Amino acid sequence: MTEFQAELLGTFILILLGNGVVANVVLKGTKGNSGGWIVITAGWALAVFSGVIIAGPYSGAHLNPAVTFALALAGDFPWTAVPKFMLAQVLGALLGALAVYGFYFHHYALESDADAKMATFCTAPAYRSIPNNIFSELIGTFVLIFAILHFTEPEISMGLSQTTKVGMGSLGAVPVMFVVLAIGLSLGGTTGYAINPARDLGPRLAHQLLAIPGKRDSDWSYAWVPVAGPIIGAGLAVLLNLWF
Repeated sequence: MTEFQAELLGTFILILLGNGVVANVVLKGTKGNSGGWIVITAGWALAVFSGVIIAGPYSGAHLNPAVTFALALAGDFPWTAVPKFMLAQVLGALLGALAVYGFYFHHYALESDADAKMATFCTAPAYRSIPNNIFSELIGTFVLIFAILHFTEPEISMGLSQTTKVGMGSLGAVPVMFVVLAIGLSLGGTTGYAINPARDLGPRLAHQLLAIPGKRDSDWSYAWVPVAGPIIGAGLAVLLNLWF
């Protein structure tokens, strides 16, 4: 498997299971309907675990443009490979969202709440305040990246071995799963903790493109927040990591 294929497939699985648990909880008539926030955060953590174990051996399992950006900024990943990884991540997220829609197709038809339908694709703030929403995404992503940088030695991929792949897979699937679970439980209530530009952008594109019965607009006026916030948070994590 190539690095591009690994990032695409890993991100596809991440979104299939992550957005899948949201659909299972919020859409009318599912077995998991009204399962609550704990089910969603646990499902997302396990989605990350699944994506990491698939992509880790081949690409390092970035699965997130903020991770790719941070590792490149830290000197642990070549800038020339950044566009390839980010494209694979967004495309994998888009395909994952399309798969969730196909899987829960009949339940989308049953659900009358347009906001609930969109929640199965992309994030939205609980309280719309752009400065606070950016801050929320920034802090959540900062925690993720700071943990990754502390588990990952920068010299591994570029120095000792050409075959070692650095990313979330360098932490091991279980530790990164618990980091994501902690972020969701503690910091996810304000914006839905995208903490991943591809996780929000790819599915938001899918929501825009699909002819979903009774859907609302895709809220592109907010779409830049779960892109900018994580990138800024990733950059700050790298800068602070230089001091520790």
